[in-house]
Amino acid sequence: MAESKPVSIHIMGNEYHVASPEDEVEKLEQAARSLDKRMREIKDSGRIMGLERVAVMAALNLSYELMHGERTSLEETEEVNQRIKSLQQKVDLALASSAQSELI
Repeated sequence: MAESKPVSIHIMGNEYHVASPEDEVEKLEQAARSLDKRMREIKDSGRIMGLERVAVMAALNLSYELMHGERTSLEETEEVNQRIKSLQQKVDLALASSAQSELI
């Protein structure tokens, strides 16, 4: 298994610290840039207010695209699902850590 490396990503002006396998850092950073772009587009539309709502709408849009986009093999879909779960766990840990830091 690849060694984890701390990575700082920036989404909507916020910095998040996550751990990522060294060979996946570039992909994680690319995903963060893509998510940031989508969230900014949603926010700039003016219809959605609040960072949490913007994030939920972006996640919903991405999920819909994954489910209804080009059909992939079951193996590819399972791999994508595993990556999504891994990224969700990393973001949850970063958000929890950030929330604890703000309380101190």
